[in-house]
Amino acid sequence: MSAATSTPFYLEGNFAPVTEEVTAQGLPVEGAIPPELRGLYLRNGPNPRNGKDPGHWFGGDGMVHGVRLDGGAARWYRNRWVRTRPFEEGEGPQLVSGAGVVDHSVAIANTNVIGHAGRIFALVESSFPTELTHELDTVGPCDFEGRLNTSMTAHPKLCPTTGDLHFFGYRFVPPFLTYHRLDAAGKLVQSEEIPVKGATMIHDFAITDGHLIFMDLPIVFTPELVAEGRFPYQWSHDYGARLGVLPKGGRGADTHWLEVDPCYAFHPMNAFERDGELVLDVARYETLWEDGPEVFNAAYLHRFTLDLEAEKVSEAKLDDRAIEFPRVDERLVGKPNRFGYAAADPIVPGRLENQLVKYDHETGKVEGHDFGAGCRPGEGVMVPAADGAGEDEGWVMCFVHDAARDASDLVILDAGNFSGPPVAKVKLPQRVPFGFHGNWVPDAA
Repeated sequence: MSAATSTPFYLEGNFAPVTEEVTAQGLPVEGAIPPELRGLYLRNGPNPRNGKDPGHWFGGDGMVHGVRLDGGAARWYRNRWVRTRPFEEGEGPQLVSGAGVVDHSVAIANTNVIGHAGRIFALVESSFPTELTHELDTVGPCDFEGRLNTSMTAHPKLCPTTGDLHFFGYRFVPPFLTYHRLDAAGKLVQSEEIPVKGATMIHDFAITDGHLIFMDLPIVFTPELVAEGRFPYQWSHDYGARLGVLPKGGRGADTHWLEVDPCYAFHPMNAFERDGELVLDVARYETLWEDGPEVFNAAYLHRFTLDLEAEKVSEAKLDDRAIEFPRVDERLVGKPNRFGYAAADPIVPGRLENQLVKYDHETGKVEGHDFGAGCRPGEGVMVPAADGAGEDEGWVMCFVHDAARDASDLVILDAGNFSGPPVAKVKLPQRVPFGFHGNWVPDAA
């Protein structure tokens, strides 16, 4: 809350929603857009349509912002609300009926937006994905021809080797956690219940070449918060914390659990296999939401090293600066990565920073890109220059809010000259509120 106004932080400044859907063609550009960039840069986030407080930052209607790049030009910018049933019908449809039945077609679809098998999906972890057109119009909820019977995480993982899309759904009633896999053509081909102790908020997970890693951490479903009309998850001092490892292709009962110190992580940077061990890098919170789900602490880059044979996990803090929204080159998801990226303290009100951070895990170097006074970035997305390009050959893209003109730019950085001047800035006709996650969706070859 702001001390002066008692207004929640997510309704103030550049967290606050925009009120119009805009279409702008032929966007002005400073610098030169690399001609190799042909596709859509998309970003999703909460944007309550009526401007009313939805009760939590996570509760606003989904809005996707997109910029189309092609032939060295920024062809268009669009922002569109994801027209889900709650958006279209107001407060009519309920995710949970009075009998406790969950309707996964009810969504606000405000957390991530991805491309897979030629389709685009807006995601929220409580519900089915919502399909969009390539112009960001809403098609509707998708259950993959009736095969999906749980929600879909907002953080599926695309295996760069097979093209399979791995994901899961979690619930506040049994079965609490279910793993799913889409093949490269977009068909749901596997579903496995993963036994867990209770209803925790499992926001994200990780994959390696041979395994899946689930994070069963002590942010738990709390019915008392539901009765109070608040976001229904908070910290538990009793639940414990553990990491679950499932071999790819295995059954849910094959999941092997390893205890860790209590903590929370929304997002991994990456995971991979090395010398018979699994390495998992995450943005780790020491604690979160101990006094309720409204206040966010700071997270730090942290490494878990899992020794399955010895059944132990070692831990190490990798950096002292607060970060969130960690990412890697998507070609290296589940594989050893040298470089990673994150936003410096992007969600703690009063400590918002103006940097993206680049980590070199080989040398230990940490490099920042400073966008300048009053210019604050969101999540950075690494786009390789070509399929066979080196890990450091490409561009890091993000939306950056410029407070001086209260509008945003799509900024393109040279990944190999990260702290240097931007390669290009696409000037957008309005601001893009601080939100959550996005991706680059390249044109089909």
